[in-house]
Amino acid sequence: MFYLTEVEDYVRVEPKLFGLPTAEAVDKQLRETYANFYSKELGKVVAVVDVSSVGEGVLIPGDGAAYYKSVFTLVAWKPELQEIVYGKISEITNFGAFIEMGSMRGMIHISQTMEDYVSFSKENVLSGKASKRTLKEGDLCIARVVAISYKGEEPKIGLTMRQPGLGKIEWIKEDYSRKDKEAAKAAKDSEKVEKGKKEKKK
Repeated sequence: MFYLTEVEDYVRVEPKLFGLPTAEAVDKQLRETYANFYSKELGKVVAVVDVSSVGEGVLIPGDGAAYYKSVFTLVAWKPELQEIVYGKISEITNFGAFIEMGSMRGMIHISQTMEDYVSFSKENVLSGKASKRTLKEGDLCIARVVAISYKGEEPKIGLTMRQPGLGKIEWIKEDYSRKDKEAAKAAKDSEKVEKGKKEKKK
């Protein structure tokens, strides 16, 4: 889930930025500092949106940088359990698939890719035995977050596509199309039954 977070902190501005106006130097430093930044509390920082205030600079003996007390706003993405995510398959392995979700990567175990017996081919494709559905690199998918582990530098995100409304975009379209056809057939059959009852009454 995306969050807007206001942060108040001392920003360490490196000497290479001293020639710029203070506000611009702080802004550039923040964008550099928070590029690819992740923390359990904030999540993965996507962008520095705004620097709303910059205080007086403070120098610390022995440190060539300057510190400015600043208030700034960040956009961060933090995975939440049961969250629905959209992404692209970036890698297929014999144990599942990796999906790029924009700012982070998640993993779908082979058993969670579809409601079917799934096998891995030498062409790096996961195939359903009964459904004949395939999953390969580059496919766009919708999945649900079912596990988050915070061991390591970034969280390990476990996903599933074995629920209604989830899976490869083409599968979801096929499922909705089939349901629409089934609903239309059921409505038609119901009309025939009602028509038959009325004719019997006559």
